[in-house]
Amino acid sequence: MGSILVHGLGKAYKQYPHRWSRLGEWLLPWRGPRHALKWVLQDISFTLAPGEAVGIIGINGAGKSTLLKLITGTTQPTTGRVTISGRVAALLELGMGFHPDFTGRQNVYMAGQLLGLGVDELNTLMPDIEAFAEIGDYIDQPVRVYSSGMQMRLAFSVATARRPDVLIVDEALSVGDAYFQHKSFERIRAYRQQGTTLLIVSHDRAAMQAICDRAILLDRGRLALQGTPEEVMDYYNALIAEREGSTVAQVRTPEGRVQTTSGNGQATVTAITLENEDGAPMEVVNVGAPVTLKVQVKVHAPLPKLVLGYMIKDRLGQPMYGTNTHHMQQVLENVEAGASIEYRFRFPLNLGAGSYSITTALTSSETHLADNYEWRDLAHLFIVMNMNRREFVGSSWLEPEVEIVR
Repeated sequence: MGSILVHGLGKAYKQYPHRWSRLGEWLLPWRGPRHALKWVLQDISFTLAPGEAVGIIGINGAGKSTLLKLITGTTQPTTGRVTISGRVAALLELGMGFHPDFTGRQNVYMAGQLLGLGVDELNTLMPDIEAFAEIGDYIDQPVRVYSSGMQMRLAFSVATARRPDVLIVDEALSVGDAYFQHKSFERIRAYRQQGTTLLIVSHDRAAMQAICDRAILLDRGRLALQGTPEEVMDYYNALIAEREGSTVAQVRTPEGRVQTTSGNGQATVTAITLENEDGAPMEVVNVGAPVTLKVQVKVHAPLPKLVLGYMIKDRLGQPMYGTNTHHMQQVLENVEAGASIEYRFRFPLNLGAGSYSITTALTSSETHLADNYEWRDLAHLFIVMNMNRREFVGSSWLEPEVEIVR
């Protein structure tokens, strides 16, 4: 089983004011450096235990790909060190190591040997690589005629042809079609169950929370947050909407979960209740019971438009259902400061048994990226129990009528 230890890792590039500075620094070293350092990563430290799966997220330019290159050794660090045990397979840039004028089959042998596989072993694995990649006769065509999706299929098939001790995957999988993404993640899950240590960069919240034990957030080249995938993804979601005057805060609830709140505070949710048909608040709801979600909002500044959205998540933070008043064509316009507004959403709670949370968002449009008045995760918690329905599995209650024809 493999492990990864990253300690004090940093990467900086030299920036010279003009083209002659580099030559002057080389010819006249006693006059001191003539460059400035541009730090891409600074003081990154974390550990992956054997068999652990960790996801890395961050906005573009945060340093994610650079970090993976430092870990795999394709780029040398300016400071710090990386220690890896076990056999490593990495899928970083799309088609890395592929020669465009060679056929897919030839590239499999070249890339496979770079991964430490012998020719005899590649001969044995080749049928499985071809079958998993599913590119047909293109395997004997030059890679330059491949689409990006075909390159990714073949690169992933080679990198995972034999279960590695450590698997490192960048966002290359995002270029594939939905079918192959599903197929790839199924292989990753299978290798995880067999003990492979996984380090993956992805913005797919569902995949991150389904596969990873822990997540790491990079922001401006520094490690901003480590924690469960749910709390890190919630914080990241708030971070990308951060604007001047906005704040992002996290607190731990009495239930032990981390609640993320962000926004500029121009409007806030003051109360949330889930009520039955008689208007009584409930914390435990029967599967399929009709409910009313009541949300009270206070406006603190004049707003040209006000949209309220809500999302129901399961205990792992996976979204079950979400909508907002923009999609429902119920946008409020020219809302005055000091206004108090009550929203009521009525629906049957067709969810499976389990614990759930409600996230609320107050914005000016369909997304919180434009004007984030307030985003609040874990704004309300409730439990669904199966009190009188037939037994079923899953997160949704979709009981059918059955007709059998013989």
